[in-house]
Amino acid sequence: MLLCFVFAAIVHLSASAFVDVAAAADRPPNIVVIFMDDMGYADIGPFAPKGGLPGYTTPHLDRMAKEGRVFTDFYVTQAVCSASRAGLLTGCYNVRVGIFGALGPKARYGINPDEVTIAEICKQKGYATACYGKWHLGHHEKFLPMQHGFDDYFGLPYSNDMWPYHPNVMHLPMEQRLKRWPHLPLVDGNKVVNPKVSGKDQEQLTTQYTERAVQFIEKNKDRPFFVYLPHSMVHVPLYVSDKFKGKSKRGLFGDVMMEVDWSVGRILDTLRKHQLDDNTLVIFTSDNGPWLSYGDHAGSAEPLREGKGTMFDGGCRESCVMWWPGKVPAGTKTATPAMTIDILPTVAHLIGADLPKHKIDGKNIWPIIAGEKDAKSPHEAYFFYYGRQLQAMRMGKWKLHFPHGYRTMAGRPGGTGGKPNGYQQAKIDLALFDLESDIGETTDVKDKYAEIVKRMQALADEMRKDLGDSAKKMTGTGARRAGQL
Repeated sequence: MLLCFVFAAIVHLSASAFVDVAAAADRPPNIVVIFMDDMGYADIGPFAPKGGLPGYTTPHLDRMAKEGRVFTDFYVTQAVCSASRAGLLTGCYNVRVGIFGALGPKARYGINPDEVTIAEICKQKGYATACYGKWHLGHHEKFLPMQHGFDDYFGLPYSNDMWPYHPNVMHLPMEQRLKRWPHLPLVDGNKVVNPKVSGKDQEQLTTQYTERAVQFIEKNKDRPFFVYLPHSMVHVPLYVSDKFKGKSKRGLFGDVMMEVDWSVGRILDTLRKHQLDDNTLVIFTSDNGPWLSYGDHAGSAEPLREGKGTMFDGGCRESCVMWWPGKVPAGTKTATPAMTIDILPTVAHLIGADLPKHKIDGKNIWPIIAGEKDAKSPHEAYFFYYGRQLQAMRMGKWKLHFPHGYRTMAGRPGGTGGKPNGYQQAKIDLALFDLESDIGETTDVKDKYAEIVKRMQALADEMRKDLGDSAKKMTGTGARRAGQL
């Protein structure tokens, strides 16, 4: 009798274990997107120049790269805050969804409620969703994350320098400063919980965002989840908690990067602790390149040309690491071009969700992420607008610039101590660069490859019909409006 009972118990436990395994196998993957602000291409270990990072280390990101896949040719839609975030979250060129530049506290528009975010894609499949960090797609309630597919939100509604302590207004009395920049609010859900964020408060932001993300993961470990972690750092002004203050040999910037790396480690360790690592895709990248005019408070885009605010690769090509043990091949690299617009359709593919009914620009790049043999880009080309002007495009290894003006430090150093030096204005004519042999976009080869230029110009003309081009006074038929108050 006892033997029968033991046998029955074993059968029951085995059946339960089988059910648990089957349930885990049926569960769609968790998604975590860590999105930096103004981080340079060369600011993390996996992308460091020869000789390593200058005075600090990023061990958790180094490990993430060893366990995952490095994307050396990964792009954002536009090298400025709001425009870049719109591209990531909607799977569209930001020009299509009507979001440009960096929305400030006086902006009366934001993300349109008709657009579909990655969070809303995930909600189709019952995901828990959260955003912790800088939103920057409209600060009025109708534009905030909770109205766009997120179950939880905590963070700044726009950039951390949009406050009365901006270096450009510090010479004014506070009364005058507040006319230019109101106090910076901290939002929890839809409620402002701190209407006057201080420098001391900003020192805690990286930690607070991280711990909220960790708590959310632990709370939802038994169901699929999507976490979007858009850090306020390393956008100036730079702030760091006491646990990393003075820890690097690169000054405040290095301290901040070390804390960001700690944050990545906290997220990955939490996934490992709860045995979620083999069912979670983690993506780490940035919204644009470094704000070079800030000098020692900015990062490096080496060996790329220029930085934030330009559509040279230093502005729009970002370091990117993707991690999913057992699914993303460990210790690998790919130079196949990809872009943030591709994340939404890739997530939809992975979880079996429907794509938006309206047109999007991104495509599923899972074969590239998974390292499938002979995987190729599903795009013939990517297009780079700044504002409403089509400034450049990439097709395979080729980058074609159309005539446009741009800002540059012109070889001069940036500022020190959080105060910027001014840019100069420059112009580039039609120019073709071979990025395989000329990553710094230094040598125009259009005269040698006239057929390549002709093909790329034809593709650009088709894009102009769709999304327009202010340089040619064209209005595209496919551009949609942003949300309005």
